[in-house]
Amino acid sequence: MIEFRKANTKSNFEVIAQLADTIWREHYIPIVGKPQIDYMLDKYQSTEAIASQVQDGYEYFMIHYNSNTVGYISIKKEEAALFLSKIYVLSSYRGKKIGKSAMFFIEEKANAYHLNSIRLTVNINNINSIKAYEKLGFINVGPLVTDIGSGFVMDDYEMIKKL
Repeated sequence: MIEFRKANTKSNFEVIAQLADTIWREHYIPIVGKPQIDYMLDKYQSTEAIASQVQDGYEYFMIHYNSNTVGYISIKKEEAALFLSKIYVLSSYRGKKIGKSAMFFIEEKANAYHLNSIRLTVNINNINSIKAYEKLGFINVGPLVTDIGSGFVMDDYEMIKKL
């Protein structure tokens, strides 16, 4: 059974930070390198960074599969779209329809907020994720390069799904 539980306590944020550390190192070091992942985990996925993002309007949800915490989602309501900031699942739980269930959950959130689209950014070299998003109805609307400090950039595509 797949469940989505809102993360709103320091202990929730600690669990998410640990998940991020595991998932990001495994998935992103081959794409952008260890120095950038070390920097991004500290800047964006530490317990303190997550708490700050929640204060700024981001919502985090832990993904549970058969009572195990196996991933997380972060979304933010914007004026014209729901921004899907993060969707991550432990590699050992991929292929169990968790991602599809998560996208359905995110679409329900967008509908509840009366938004008619979901937008996200994805690294241009994250080919498998780009293909998965395309299968789910997202359209690549172009590149988006963001300077994140300390000599690092996020080299992404912006993708949008109309609901």
